[in-house]
Amino acid sequence: SLAADIDVAALARDVQRAGTLAIPLVRRLTERVAAIDRGAAGHVHLGATSQDVADTAVALMLLEARRVIAVATHSLAGDLVRLAEAHRATPMLGRTLLQPGPPITFGLKVANWLLGLVETGERVERERLPALVLQFGGAVGTLAPLGDRGGEVARELGARLGLPVPAMPAHTRRGAIAGFAVAVGLHGLAAAKIATDIALLMQFEVGEAAEPGGAGRGGSSTMPHKQNPIASMIALGAAARLPGLIGTMAGALVQEHERAVGRWQVELPVMRDIFMLTAAALEAVGESIAGLVVVPGRMALNIDRLSGLIFAERVMLKLAPKMGRGAAHVHMEALVARAIGDGAHLRDVVRADTTAAGHLTVAEIDDCFDATSYLGSADAFVTSALERARGSVVFKAAV
Repeated sequence: SLAADIDVAALARDVQRAGTLAIPLVRRLTERVAAIDRGAAGHVHLGATSQDVADTAVALMLLEARRVIAVATHSLAGDLVRLAEAHRATPMLGRTLLQPGPPITFGLKVANWLLGLVETGERVERERLPALVLQFGGAVGTLAPLGDRGGEVARELGARLGLPVPAMPAHTRRGAIAGFAVAVGLHGLAAAKIATDIALLMQFEVGEAAEPGGAGRGGSSTMPHKQNPIASMIALGAAARLPGLIGTMAGALVQEHERAVGRWQVELPVMRDIFMLTAAALEAVGESIAGLVVVPGRMALNIDRLSGLIFAERVMLKLAPKMGRGAAHVHMEALVARAIGDGAHLRDVVRADTTAAGHLTVAEIDDCFDATSYLGSADAFVTSALERARGSVVFKAAV
């Protein structure tokens, strides 16, 4: 290869003076071609401009970077499917605004993680198609040095590089590449959502799940009892930078005339960071999910220790046809306050309440406090999510 032994360090120093990689690179390639065929040297870089070289090189690199993302996503999605299947009937607290709500299943929570990953992963695949293309337009996007054969040369070059040829060069039309970078960043944030939930479930006083442990992993330098959410911490640390980088890519769309000064030049380091951070988040979450320890007993205990308060909604819905929904809601608020004030189980308070007992049998009241019978469509939603995931491009082997 003509570029096989180019001194990369020297090339980098020359870039500082030239302002673009293409100038010192093309000079070196021209010298090497001239050493073989002086006449052919005049055709090196003919018709092209420095941005053509850089954008096309970036497209080729991002093709490989996308494969890394796709492989990590495929592995993580497979583990999430298996986890959702295994726990589709495992009751746990639903939580809203960090407060306990009616029960869900752990399988439903995992299915939600899975669909979040599938949806952003599909966006990555959609956005890559218009983004990873040949850039070949010359100084102002006309390929004038090639006369009327510019399109023909572009198609041949695209075929040799394995890159599609767009309708026209995109020197300052950056929506496609920005959309791809943003999609990758959103994918990393979907992984961070999973990491957030795992870290919260690992809180000592919650204890419903834990990342895989082992010697030297997750300990504290001062507190021997701790198991820290290390993988989640890595994923969240990586993802914390993504919103700012996504904003920078969006801001870079506003470029001047036919070739830009400043905004185009910022894209490459920003895209590099977006891909690296997303890959790091996916890898960390993938490690966590692959060895996740689920504690159904603690999930059941956390439901029980709330003394039936999370079932107030269900009792209210049973009373609503008898009393009217508004009156039932007000009445249950009073019963909840009484249960909390007395330190009693809400079931016992409802049983002793003459109004509630006048409308509901003891069996009906007791049924209201059974977590397994108040899961609604949770199982159906898990089935639907798994079917959706298995049919998705992100669940297929990465290519």
